[in-house]
Amino acid sequence: VGCDCDTCREARERGVERSRFSVHVENERTGESLLIDASPDFRHQFLTQDVPLPTAAVITHIHFDHVDGLGNAYRVFDDLPVYAADAVDPATEESVADTVRRKYDYLDRVTVHDASPFDPVRICGFDCTLVPVDHPPLDCYGLTVEDPETGAKLSLSGDTSYAVPDDSREALADPDLLLADGIVPA
Repeated sequence: VGCDCDTCREARERGVERSRFSVHVENERTGESLLIDASPDFRHQFLTQDVPLPTAAVITHIHFDHVDGLGNAYRVFDDLPVYAADAVDPATEESVADTVRRKYDYLDRVTVHDASPFDPVRICGFDCTLVPVDHPPLDCYGLTVEDPETGAKLSLSGDTSYAVPDDSREALADPDLLLADGIVPA
């Protein structure tokens, strides 16, 4: 808002607008779909894009732009299973799953499920694995989404620096598609 840097000026000239990070992955075999992060823009994103509402969600970390769209869940879902890391963050003294559980305890339509980093969890017919990435000051996770039938692999990091741990780099390596959220000069 009110920025006149090269990137923002170029965006205005092109008529484009940044929306916050949410990723929709559809499993055509099962008819289910997965929402990765619930940005404050996800309601608008679903209203303007021709995609089905998600069957489940994964939250990678508790920064506002990745989780606060869950506040819309009571208007949109009858039930939304939400998966998040169970590792305790030293900065907050609770896990991402516990923070989501606490922050959205008033949403009876959201059910939080703990997921351990590096342990695959079957969600919407995909094998999903949270892996630590570096985006201080809070614990943040990248995610792999693999189709057990086709072997297709999506590697994703909603926020990260260059300091991704070696075991996480190994887990994220060799995807068919890599999504890395970032802001770059125009």
